[in-house]
Amino acid sequence: MTTPRLAGFTMPPEWARHERTWMEFPPANETFGTDPTDPAGSLGRYRRAWAAVINTIARFEPVSLLCNIGDSDAARALLDPSVTIHETPVDDAWLRDSGPTFLIHPGGRLGATHWTFNAWGNAGFSRFDDEQHVGALVAGLAGAEIFSSVMVNEGGGIHVDGDGTVMITTTVQLDPDRNPGWQAERAETELKAYLGVEQIIWVPRGLTSDYDRLGTRGHIDIVASFVRPGLVVAHVQPDPTHPDFEVCRENLAVLRAATDARGRRLEVVEIEAPTVTHVAGDIVDWSYINHYVCNGAVILCSFDDPRDVDAAETLGRLYPGRKIVLVDARPIFECGGGIHCITQQQPAT
Repeated sequence: MTTPRLAGFTMPPEWARHERTWMEFPPANETFGTDPTDPAGSLGRYRRAWAAVINTIARFEPVSLLCNIGDSDAARALLDPSVTIHETPVDDAWLRDSGPTFLIHPGGRLGATHWTFNAWGNAGFSRFDDEQHVGALVAGLAGAEIFSSVMVNEGGGIHVDGDGTVMITTTVQLDPDRNPGWQAERAETELKAYLGVEQIIWVPRGLTSDYDRLGTRGHIDIVASFVRPGLVVAHVQPDPTHPDFEVCRENLAVLRAATDARGRRLEVVEIEAPTVTHVAGDIVDWSYINHYVCNGAVILCSFDDPRDVDAAETLGRLYPGRKIVLVDARPIFECGGGIHCITQQQPAT
């Protein structure tokens, strides 16, 4: 059995041109709510939040959506007519994580790594009977050559620069409930083989709230992301009383000491967390790092917070020529993630 790397495939960066974006429509489940007949209930509210992201992206590139059997009418009522809908059994709506990691070949072929998915280390808040098959389904619908990995991994756990480097967190990739018994060397070998990268940057951990019941145990995509090779934006918590203050200091020190696959020392641009740190007494992990780069635009999480404007200005400077579009991500974060977590890019070949 060959691997993407041996076959000449690599994962392109998110800012490379897309063919389309793939997403999922929230099904009735424990996280989103179980009553699809009540438009004022939690399920209806979360579906409208997902639809706001879908319709925003659809202004810039095609969007394909998976929805659970019987949910296509509910989805169509909320979505732009241009959105393509596929009905299939699904358990959740975080396609960044259960979907495929798309790859490209210099010869113009589309590939995809289908990771093993066990719902974030079988965390107990989500079934994955059907969701574990979503990655292969999406890859097949896209016409990609599929490479299946034994590694339990999610798209939110990796961020590549398109030039041979990937960032990950230790608490995700060496999670005993994801890959029991794996050491760093085995994880690096698998990531290099299935992403086509050469250099791994290990960030110690994710934000504090990401270890709560609906968390991912430390996904990189709310901590740091590449903007271009050699340049990273990183989440910073300026409040010294907040537990993420020390987390971010440690992560920043690691990133600033790291070199990429080309031997460059990383340049790190700090983006401060929103001023709101708690909601209803619970700590939140709201982060502007969890943005999505699509054709001609950056879809940025907004929180009705004074720092929304600062984050938009910073990303506007770092992504010249792209429109910065803010979408309220607070309902999405209530469920355990952000805009980046619910999107998956299919690169143009």
